[in-house]
Amino acid sequence: MTRGLLNARRPFGLTFLFALAMLTVTAVAESPPTADLTAIFNGTDLTGWKVVGEPYWKVVAGAIVGENDSEKKGSMLYTEKPYGDVIVEGEFRFTGEIDSGIMVRKPELQVQIGTSRKLQKDMTCSFYTGTYPEEARAPKAAALLKSGEWNRIRLAAKGDTFTVWLNGQQVSQYTSDKYREPAPIGLQIHANLEMKVEFRDLRAKADRKSTRLNSSHLVI
Repeated sequence: MTRGLLNARRPFGLTFLFALAMLTVTAVAESPPTADLTAIFNGTDLTGWKVVGEPYWKVVAGAIVGENDSEKKGSMLYTEKPYGDVIVEGEFRFTGEIDSGIMVRKPELQVQIGTSRKLQKDMTCSFYTGTYPEEARAPKAAALLKSGEWNRIRLAAKGDTFTVWLNGQQVSQYTSDKYREPAPIGLQIHANLEMKVEFRDLRAKADRKSTRLNSSHLVI
Protein backbone atom coordinates (compact mmCIF):
# COMPACT_ATOMS: atom_id res chain seq x y z
CA MET A 1 0.00 0.00 0.00
CA THR A 2 2.78 2.43 0.98
CA ARG A 3 4.72 1.70 -2.21
CA GLY A 4 1.55 2.31 -4.25
CA LEU A 5 1.01 5.66 -2.57
CA LEU A 6 4.60 6.68 -3.23
CA ASN A 7 4.33 5.69 -6.87
CA ALA A 8 1.07 7.62 -7.15
CA ARG A 9 2.73 10.72 -5.76
CA ARG A 10 5.69 10.68 -8.13
CA PRO A 11 3.83 12.08 -11.16
CA PHE A 12 2.48 14.92 -9.00
CA GLY A 13 5.97 15.69 -7.74
CA LEU A 14 7.40 15.75 -11.24
CA THR A 15 4.52 17.90 -12.44
CA PHE A 16 5.13 20.35 -9.61
CA LEU A 17 8.85 20.59 -10.37
CA PHE A 18 8.13 21.12 -14.07
CA ALA A 19 5.61 23.87 -13.28
CA LEU A 20 8.10 25.53 -10.93
CA ALA A 21 10.79 25.43 -13.61
CA MET A 22 8.42 26.99 -16.15
CA LEU A 23 7.56 29.79 -13.73
CA THR A 24 11.25 30.46 -13.23
CA VAL A 25 11.85 30.61 -16.98
CA THR A 26 8.88 32.96 -17.38
CA ALA A 27 10.18 35.23 -14.63
CA VAL A 28 13.59 35.39 -16.27
CA ALA A 29 12.01 36.15 -19.64
CA GLU A 30 10.07 39.04 -18.09
CA SER A 31 13.15 40.58 -16.47
CA PRO A 32 14.93 43.50 -18.13
CA PRO A 33 18.14 42.81 -20.06
CA THR A 34 21.22 43.04 -17.91
CA ALA A 35 23.58 45.95 -18.50
CA ASP A 36 26.18 47.97 -16.62
CA LEU A 37 24.45 51.30 -16.23
CA THR A 38 26.22 54.55 -15.31
CA ALA A 39 24.62 57.11 -13.01
CA ILE A 40 23.36 60.18 -14.88
CA PHE A 41 22.13 61.83 -11.66
CA ASN A 42 24.57 62.28 -8.78
CA GLY A 43 21.91 62.37 -6.06
CA THR A 44 23.05 65.78 -4.84
CA ASP A 45 22.40 68.45 -7.49
CA LEU A 46 21.50 68.90 -11.16
CA THR A 47 25.05 68.75 -12.51
CA GLY A 48 24.86 67.30 -16.04
CA TRP A 49 21.26 68.46 -16.52
CA LYS A 50 19.66 71.63 -17.89
CA VAL A 51 16.24 73.15 -17.28
CA VAL A 52 14.16 74.27 -20.25
CA GLY A 53 11.22 76.43 -19.19
CA GLU A 54 10.22 77.28 -15.65
CA PRO A 55 12.70 76.54 -12.81
CA TYR A 56 10.55 73.87 -11.24
CA TRP A 57 13.28 71.27 -10.73
CA LYS A 58 15.29 70.68 -7.56
CA VAL A 59 16.99 67.90 -5.61
CA VAL A 60 15.52 66.80 -2.29
CA ALA A 61 16.75 63.85 -0.22
CA GLY A 62 18.57 62.23 -3.12
CA ALA A 63 15.75 62.59 -5.64
CA ILE A 64 15.00 64.95 -8.51
CA VAL A 65 11.73 66.68 -7.72
CA GLY A 66 9.68 68.32 -10.45
CA GLU A 67 6.92 70.43 -8.93
CA ASN A 68 5.10 73.39 -10.40
CA ASP A 69 2.67 75.78 -8.67
CA SER A 70 -0.79 77.24 -8.99
CA GLU A 71 0.16 78.89 -12.29
CA LYS A 72 0.30 75.37 -13.73
CA LYS A 73 3.14 76.03 -16.16
CA GLY A 74 5.20 73.28 -17.71
CA SER A 75 8.92 72.61 -17.64
CA MET A 76 11.49 70.14 -18.98
CA LEU A 77 14.72 68.79 -17.53
CA TYR A 78 17.25 67.39 -20.02
CA THR A 79 20.62 65.70 -19.75
CA GLU A 80 23.39 67.79 -21.26
CA LYS A 81 24.58 64.71 -23.11
CA PRO A 82 22.69 63.31 -26.14
CA TYR A 83 21.97 59.60 -26.52
CA GLY A 84 21.01 57.43 -29.49
CA ASP A 85 20.87 53.71 -28.71
CA VAL A 86 20.52 53.69 -24.95
CA ILE A 87 19.12 51.91 -21.92
CA VAL A 88 17.70 54.29 -19.31
CA GLU A 89 16.67 53.09 -15.88
CA GLY A 90 15.49 54.72 -12.68
CA GLU A 91 12.70 55.04 -10.17
CA PHE A 92 9.75 57.42 -10.14
CA ARG A 93 7.07 58.27 -7.61
CA PHE A 94 3.91 60.33 -7.65
CA THR A 95 0.52 60.64 -6.02
CA GLY A 96 -2.70 61.98 -7.45
CA GLU A 97 -3.03 63.14 -11.02
CA ILE A 98 0.13 64.06 -12.89
CA ASP A 99 1.24 64.21 -16.52
CA SER A 100 4.94 63.46 -16.89
CA GLY A 101 7.24 61.27 -18.92
CA ILE A 102 10.70 60.28 -20.09
CA MET A 103 11.85 61.53 -23.48
CA VAL A 104 14.43 60.08 -25.87
CA ARG A 105 15.65 60.66 -29.42
CA LYS A 106 14.82 63.32 -32.01
CA PRO A 107 12.05 63.80 -33.02
CA GLU A 108 11.15 63.43 -29.37
CA LEU A 109 9.54 60.16 -28.28
CA GLN A 110 7.84 60.11 -24.88
CA VAL A 111 7.17 57.30 -22.46
CA GLN A 112 4.18 58.51 -20.48
CA ILE A 113 4.11 58.63 -16.69
CA GLY A 114 0.71 59.45 -15.22
CA THR A 115 -2.51 60.68 -16.76
CA SER A 116 -2.83 61.64 -20.41
CA ARG A 117 -4.32 65.13 -20.87
CA LYS A 118 -5.93 63.95 -24.09
CA LEU A 119 -7.42 60.66 -22.92
CA GLN A 120 -8.01 61.58 -19.27
CA LYS A 121 -6.74 58.19 -18.12
CA ASP A 122 -3.52 56.83 -16.71
CA MET A 123 -1.25 55.81 -19.59
CA THR A 124 1.92 55.09 -17.63
CA CYS A 125 4.56 53.29 -19.74
CA SER A 126 2.67 53.85 -23.01
CA PHE A 127 4.43 55.66 -25.85
CA TYR A 128 3.15 59.10 -26.83
CA THR A 129 3.74 60.12 -30.44
CA GLY A 130 1.20 62.92 -30.65
CA THR A 131 -1.35 60.15 -30.08
CA TYR A 132 -1.18 56.86 -28.22
CA PRO A 133 -0.98 54.13 -30.90
CA GLU A 134 -2.74 50.94 -29.82
CA GLU A 135 0.38 48.86 -30.41
CA ALA A 136 2.42 51.25 -28.25
CA ARG A 137 0.19 51.10 -25.17
CA ALA A 138 0.93 49.37 -21.87
CA PRO A 139 -2.29 47.70 -20.66
CA LYS A 140 -0.45 45.60 -18.04
CA ALA A 141 1.12 48.63 -16.36
CA ALA A 142 -1.92 49.51 -14.25
CA ALA A 143 -1.68 46.24 -12.33
CA LEU A 144 2.05 46.75 -11.67
CA LEU A 145 2.04 50.45 -10.81
CA LYS A 146 2.39 51.18 -7.08
CA SER A 147 0.64 54.47 -6.35
CA GLY A 148 2.55 56.72 -3.97
CA GLU A 149 5.53 54.35 -3.91
CA TRP A 150 8.76 54.10 -5.86
CA ASN A 151 8.39 52.28 -9.18
CA ARG A 152 11.34 51.11 -11.27
CA ILE A 153 11.19 51.83 -14.98
CA ARG A 154 13.56 50.80 -17.75
CA LEU A 155 13.50 52.08 -21.31
CA ALA A 156 15.61 50.49 -24.04
CA ALA A 157 15.96 52.37 -27.33
CA LYS A 158 17.75 50.19 -29.86
CA GLY A 159 17.58 50.99 -33.54
CA ASP A 160 13.91 51.39 -34.41
CA THR A 161 12.63 49.40 -31.42
CA PHE A 162 11.67 50.91 -28.05
CA THR A 163 10.85 48.69 -25.07
CA VAL A 164 9.69 49.52 -21.54
CA TRP A 165 9.72 47.48 -18.34
CA LEU A 166 7.89 48.45 -15.15
CA ASN A 167 8.93 46.90 -11.85
CA GLY A 168 10.74 44.09 -13.66
CA GLN A 169 8.13 43.17 -16.28
CA GLN A 170 7.96 44.18 -19.92
CA VAL A 171 4.83 46.24 -20.45
CA SER A 172 5.17 47.92 -23.85
CA GLN A 173 7.13 47.89 -27.10
CA TYR A 174 6.96 50.22 -30.06
CA THR A 175 8.68 50.03 -33.43
CA SER A 176 9.17 53.08 -35.65
CA ASP A 177 12.02 54.38 -37.80
CA LYS A 178 10.85 57.99 -37.34
CA TYR A 179 12.87 58.61 -34.16
CA ARG A 180 16.36 58.36 -35.61
CA GLU A 181 18.58 61.07 -34.18
CA PRO A 182 20.44 61.19 -30.85
CA ALA A 183 19.04 63.63 -28.29
CA PRO A 184 19.20 64.36 -24.56
CA ILE A 185 17.13 62.29 -22.14
CA GLY A 186 14.26 64.42 -20.87
CA LEU A 187 11.92 64.53 -17.86
CA GLN A 188 8.62 66.39 -18.05
CA ILE A 189 6.29 68.57 -16.02
CA HIS A 190 3.19 69.05 -18.16
CA ALA A 191 1.43 72.41 -18.22
CA ASN A 192 -2.21 73.00 -17.26
CA LEU A 193 -2.24 71.04 -14.02
CA GLU A 194 -0.59 71.41 -10.63
CA MET A 195 1.62 68.38 -10.11
CA LYS A 196 4.65 66.83 -8.45
CA VAL A 197 6.81 63.95 -9.68
CA GLU A 198 10.04 62.50 -8.27
CA PHE A 199 12.88 60.57 -9.90
CA ARG A 200 15.89 58.85 -8.34
CA ASP A 201 18.68 56.39 -9.14
CA LEU A 202 18.71 57.49 -12.79
CA ARG A 203 21.21 55.50 -14.85
CA ALA A 204 21.97 54.98 -18.53
CA LYS A 205 24.15 52.97 -20.88
CA ALA A 206 24.81 54.03 -24.46
CA ASP A 207 26.40 52.20 -27.37
CA ARG A 208 29.24 54.53 -28.37
CA LYS A 209 30.37 52.77 -31.54
CA SER A 210 29.00 55.36 -33.94
CA THR A 211 27.22 58.70 -34.05
CA ARG A 212 25.58 58.01 -37.40
CA LEU A 213 22.69 55.92 -38.56
CA ASN A 214 23.71 52.61 -40.09
CA SER A 215 20.83 51.24 -42.17
CA SER A 216 17.92 51.14 -39.73
CA HIS A 217 20.13 50.81 -36.63
CA LEU A 218 21.12 53.92 -34.73
CA VAL A 219 23.99 53.86 -32.28
CA ILE A 220 25.93 56.50 -30.44
